[in-house]
Amino acid sequence: VTFPRKLYFWCETPAMQGGETPLGDTRQILARIHPEVVDQFLKKEWMYVRNFSPHFGLSWQTAFQTVDRGQVEEYCRKAAIECEWTVDGLRTRQIRPAVTRHPESNELVWFNHAAFFHISSLEPAIRQRLLAEYGEEGLPNNTYYGDGSPIEDSVMQRLREAYANEMVSFPWEKGDVIVIDNILTAHARAPFKGTRRILVAMSELYTRTDLVGRAGE
Repeated sequence: VTFPRKLYFWCETPAMQGGETPLGDTRQILARIHPEVVDQFLKKEWMYVRNFSPHFGLSWQTAFQTVDRGQVEEYCRKAAIECEWTVDGLRTRQIRPAVTRHPESNELVWFNHAAFFHISSLEPAIRQRLLAEYGEEGLPNNTYYGDGSPIEDSVMQRLREAYANEMVSFPWEKGDVIVIDNILTAHARAPFKGTRRILVAMSELYTRTDLVGRAGE
């Protein structure tokens, strides 16, 4: 619901090889996605499902910085997140718009992590191991359409292609600084060899307005 509008990157130590920070204009990414796909997400939105477990990734105590289940439930209620206590920990579901408007320019942008957290974005060997270990319901992260239906493989491929065709990269040099608008710019990290240290700062917290009425008071 609330996130930083500005991100600041500073390169203290560039990687020996790789380690770029690809950047992409979310307006242009939206323009590259087939209209039928965009329309599906406009109608259904997208759902992010996350499992917090001591066996893989972060436990809910670490993620929410509390051991009080009541505090977690209250936070989720205010943030329009559905939460469910499981045998292994906590499962959360949040439904969000896939497209939003920039608060200043009013431009439409592709603003979501539907592709990033989808199981199909993992390497096949890792994907198969996670599915065998946890099953689809217990995956650490996964995404769906907002109504809970699966996102087709063909759609996920189109989304990844839209990102790939818009992302631009550059080699980091020591002392480089980049400032990005977090709504207008998607960012990633390329694999690297050697030591790499890129420091990040955030500012201008912004509460999105397209979730009005969903979060509790």
